[in-house]
Amino acid sequence: MYDMDGNRVLCGANVYTQKYYFNEKFSMLPEDVRDELQALCVLYVEDVGGIMLLEFDAEGNLLIRVESEEGDLSFDEIGSALKIRQIQRDRKPLLESLELFYRTFYLEKDA
Repeated sequence: MYDMDGNRVLCGANVYTQKYYFNEKFSMLPEDVRDELQALCVLYVEDVGGIMLLEFDAEGNLLIRVESEEGDLSFDEIGSALKIRQIQRDRKPLLESLELFYRTFYLEKDA
């Protein structure tokens, strides 16, 4: 699954639909990593609301994208930014290893 920017979605959670999504194209990831990603996404949307997506850009960088429905007064924008920084700091080894995984197995190697 790709988003509108052409990024490949790894996983995400949506507080509005109460659903978690994992892109089966990445099913070769170990189960404990998939479980950690699910916990990360679900806990994020439970804390601040909205929709959270983890996605890879064309260079293999892992991006955290957050959205909220228009008029959602319960979405905490300040809390969202703080939570993302906390995730980037606390889960840095996981995020870096996911980037390496994606670059190794999904990006074309330079000739």
